[in-house]
Amino acid sequence: MRKILLLNGPNLNRLGKREPDIYGYETLKDLENRIIAQAREKGAHVEAFQSNHEGEIIDRLHAAEDEGVEGVIFNPGAFTHYSYAIRDAVASVSMPVIEVHISNVHKREPFREHSVIAPVAAGQIVGLGFLGYELALQALIHNNGEEEANVKDR
Repeated sequence: MRKILLLNGPNLNRLGKREPDIYGYETLKDLENRIIAQAREKGAHVEAFQSNHEGEIIDRLHAAEDEGVEGVIFNPGAFTHYSYAIRDAVASVSMPVIEVHISNVHKREPFREHSVIAPVAAGQIVGLGFLGYELALQALIHNNGEEEANVKDR
């Protein structure tokens, strides 16, 4: 059974309350339940983790590799734009990490357009709401062996 980590950064615990015109009314728990259920249907196991703290996110990424996690769906939140520590953590792990954003960061404030994570991620999905997480899950489940190595190629 494939092991996948669903990792969410700062303020994503506020989904459903925070700027619903941008992020919608569904909660983080709704998102986690959806992704966990879809993974189970496909024979995979998803563990969800959210933190507002940079160090906890880094520690969780490192631990995931030690636990045999095969891929990470990651919304780094605001850390996307400036956390070189998280960027380095993503670069340091061997499993593919797919960066996901609920909103289209390229249509928002200019500071949101740049990701320090994207250059070391296997891919980036933006602007598709919760569907972006579902697509990331599909990519991680369907890529294996040689295909996964190509996705991870940096």
